[in-house]
Amino acid sequence: MNMLTEFQTNAKTMSTREISGLTGKDHKNVKRDCEVMFDDLEIDALKFERIYFDKMNRKQTEYLLDEELTMTLITGYSVTLRNRVIKRWKELENQQQLPQSFAEALQLAADQAKQLELQAPKVNFYDKLADRTTLMNATQVAQKIKMSAQKLNKILDTLNVYSHAVKRGRVFQQWFMDQGYGELKETDLGYSQAMFTTKGEQWVFEQLTSEGII
Repeated sequence: MNMLTEFQTNAKTMSTREISGLTGKDHKNVKRDCEVMFDDLEIDALKFERIYFDKMNRKQTEYLLDEELTMTLITGYSVTLRNRVIKRWKELENQQQLPQSFAEALQLAADQAKQLELQAPKVNFYDKLADRTTLMNATQVAQKIKMSAQKLNKILDTLNVYSHAVKRGRVFQQWFMDQGYGELKETDLGYSQAMFTTKGEQWVFEQLTSEGII
């Protein structure tokens, strides 16, 4: 993984994935446009590259651009697409405005405290997970998030967690086990049973939280 420069981590940036979403262009095409721009400007693309994981937990790359490079990139796009990106930059600027008065500073502090309070249940959940070392089946994981095992398994199917190569029972995809999220254990009847590790339970919780399901 390439380390981001100090400038990129501290300044406002827009990712090529966000630009893709705003313009409706495929992310791979936006990345290609970026690479052409970097070449023309004689800029090292690696300085702006970041690795992220997609929904199937595969490593992918994107670029983080500051305002100047973003505007340079979209110069060749249509007026409509440029306008969408420019509006988004205005939103980012407004979101990061510093308080102009003592009252605004107090309100900002109160808002931040409220966000921390809302995050507390999630933090407590992770703390509980850290103490567990046993394997869990889907029913036990579902109980932790107050959901039926059937509903959880349907969601995990959409996340490509389970393999459909085995008709009887559920088995994990190889990538899921390679990440340490689950193991297959043989039952007394000789069937394979999918068991989640503590790390896997946390991954499930994070995915459902990011999707707004819990």
